[in-house]
Amino acid sequence: MKSVDIKVEICRENIKLPEYANLGDAGMDIYAAEEVVIFPGETKIIPTGLKVAIPIGYEIQVRPRSGLSAKTPLRVPNSPGTIDAGYRDEVGVILSNTSQENTGEFLINEKGNKQGVYKICKGDRIAQFVLKEVPTIRWVTVDDISQEGTNRGGGFGSSGIR
Repeated sequence: MKSVDIKVEICRENIKLPEYANLGDAGMDIYAAEEVVIFPGETKIIPTGLKVAIPIGYEIQVRPRSGLSAKTPLRVPNSPGTIDAGYRDEVGVILSNTSQENTGEFLINEKGNKQGVYKICKGDRIAQFVLKEVPTIRWVTVDDISQEGTNRGGGFGSSGIR
């Protein structure tokens, strides 16, 4: 199995490095570096406490965790997010609370969250990192693109809804 060295700076106290849950997993769990409350309809950037130096030719994609998406209205709205090789500031994960529930009194559910409001605690798994190789594009202009390969035809929705 190929591995790539990624240099990382821990820029906050008591931060856990991302890690694979199982051998062979594509994604590494990412942890929140601080507590953040996300109200219905809000989008917030959750800090990770990490700065990374990704080699040129690679990106780290930020993807949702399936459990978080299945069990809560929290979403990674720019999924997959991209951390470029040249980015050196603290990595943040964008989370949106898509819940429509926002009653004045807020009911508390079995996990301690007010109904529709989600509290991310420091150390919670909030998303996952996937390292991807990124070849660069070299544009080649042609006079007639219809002569290149096969045109499958159609566009948005042309193959049906099923």
